[in-house]
Amino acid sequence: MPHHAPSSDNARPRRFRPRALPALATIVAVVIFVAAGHWQQRRMHEKESLRARFDAASALAPVALAELPVSADWNSLRYRAVTATGEYDARRQILLDNRVHDGHAGYDVIAPLVLADGRAVLVNRGWTPQGASRAKLPNVAPPPGTVTVRGRIVTPATRVFRLAKDAEGGPSGGAPGGAQGGAPGGAIWQNIDPARFAATTGMAVLPVLIEATDAALSGRDDGLVRDWAAPDFGVEKHEIYLVQWYAFAALAIALWAILNLRRPKRPGDE
Repeated sequence: MPHHAPSSDNARPRRFRPRALPALATIVAVVIFVAAGHWQQRRMHEKESLRARFDAASALAPVALAELPVSADWNSLRYRAVTATGEYDARRQILLDNRVHDGHAGYDVIAPLVLADGRAVLVNRGWTPQGASRAKLPNVAPPPGTVTVRGRIVTPATRVFRLAKDAEGGPSGGAPGGAQGGAPGGAIWQNIDPARFAATTGMAVLPVLIEATDAALSGRDDGLVRDWAAPDFGVEKHEIYLVQWYAFAALAIALWAILNLRRPKRPGDE
């Protein structure tokens, strides 16, 4: 029987023969992927810095808000423990809608606290659950008289996405918590921004928010939940993304190299 020699095509070695257009496309793709990875890396370092600031601020003793000047560097005081003494303005209390705690829908209760020197600061008094019907707002009126609030300073996001305008006067048409008059612009808001609050209510407030962790209420329990979770800075998310972008760059180079390994043509090949 005749002996068939192995195919000469398989015996021919492959050679690296890159083409200009695929090479250019690969370079562009790699540059984009690496740039995206570098951006994620910078964002990761920024978030790591924020987390370090949070840890450092949490370890410091509380500072009295009354001792801080109006021109204070509020950004540097972010996450700092603070105490504030004053009286709540119940007429301008608002509720932040769509706040979830332990799997239950509810509201964050925000009220301005007027200090002895006349300045005011917004205080997130805590979370309260939504009632059986959204047509009836919870009775969470702030305590009368002078109170001392303990909490931490936060800077609310000013660029937020809103699905709808804030409700005018809330579902019941009045102020939350049984307060008289209601806040101009509505009792229920989607997000809080001190500048927008000041413009809407006509009441100047400091450019920060206090998340209350405790309040002196003369032994009374206001029923609000003050279980604030530590901020999620998203460091791990950026780390995952940067690894993905760098992997895309390596994959693009590998595919380009593999696809450009071709066997040389023999005389007579088309």
